[in-house]
Amino acid sequence: MNQTQVTEFVLLGFSHGQPFLFALFLAIYLATLLGNSAILSLVSLDPHLHSPMYFFLSHLSCLDLCYSSVTVPKILANALRPQATISYRGCLAQTFFLMWCAGAECALLAVMAYDRYAAVCQPLHYAQAMSRSTCAVAAAGCWLWGLLDSAVHTLLAARLSFCGAAQLQHFFCDVPPLLRAACSNTRPNELALHVSSIFVGLSPFLLVVISYLCILATILGMPLATSRHKAFSTCSAHLLVVTLYFVAANLNYNRPSSGYSPAADTLVSMLYCIVTPMLNPLIYSLRNQEVCEALRKVV
Repeated sequence: MNQTQVTEFVLLGFSHGQPFLFALFLAIYLATLLGNSAILSLVSLDPHLHSPMYFFLSHLSCLDLCYSSVTVPKILANALRPQATISYRGCLAQTFFLMWCAGAECALLAVMAYDRYAAVCQPLHYAQAMSRSTCAVAAAGCWLWGLLDSAVHTLLAARLSFCGAAQLQHFFCDVPPLLRAACSNTRPNELALHVSSIFVGLSPFLLVVISYLCILATILGMPLATSRHKAFSTCSAHLLVVTLYFVAANLNYNRPSSGYSPAADTLVSMLYCIVTPMLNPLIYSLRNQEVCEALRKVV
C-alpha cells in the first residue's frame, strides 16, 4: 500500500449546487442560533424557569449550539470555495467535538425523559428525586460521558493510515467517512462503534422509550380530557424528535458497510447533526406555555 502523510482531506459532498447549499445551511444555522440562544437567555432571565426541566433544556440548547457550530461554519466556508477541503488536524478536531456532542446529547435526552417521568408519574417524590445537586451531577455526567466516548473514537481515528488522495464522501469529518477512506486496519474502530452504539446510543434510547411509555400510561389515567390531550401532545412531540435523533445517529454509526450510499449517509448525518438542533428549541421549549409567557415578558 502506498501510505502517505495526510495533511488535508477533500470533501466530496460539495460536488454540485454550492450556492443553494450555502443558502440552505446558512438559514438552518441562523435558525438554530436564534432558537437555542433564546432558550438559554429565557431560562437565565426568568426565575419561573429555574426548575430541573428547564435546567436540562438549557444544557440541551448549549449542546445544540455546539453541535451546529462544530460543522456548519466550515460547511459554509467550503460552499464558497472551488474545492472543499479540511486539514487533517482540523478533521480530527471536528470529529472529536462532534462525537462529544453526540454522546452527551444521547445521555442528556435519557436524563430529560427520566425527569419528565418523575414529574408526571411520581410527583410527590419529584423534589427529592430531582434536587439541585442531583441535576448538577446528572448534567456533568452527560458531558463527561460524551467526552470519554469521543476520546476513544478520536484516538482510534488518529491511528488510521490513508493511501493516495485523501477524499471523504461527506460535507464534514466524522468517524464513518474516515473509516471508509482509510487503507489500514479499521476493525478496532468498527468494534468501538458497535460497542458505543449499544451503551451510548441504544441504552439511553430504551430508557427514553420506557420513561415515555410510563408517562403515557399515567396520562391515560387522568380524569380530565383536556389534561390528557395537552400532556399527550407534548410527550408525543418529544418522543418523535428523540426517535428521529436516535434512529438517525444509530444508522450513521452502526450501518453495515454493504448498505453504504453516499447520498443516504449525508442525509442521515444532516438529520441528527444539523436539522435536529434546529428543531429541538421549537419542540421542547417554544411550544411550552411557560416559555412563551417568559418570552412575552422579555419582549
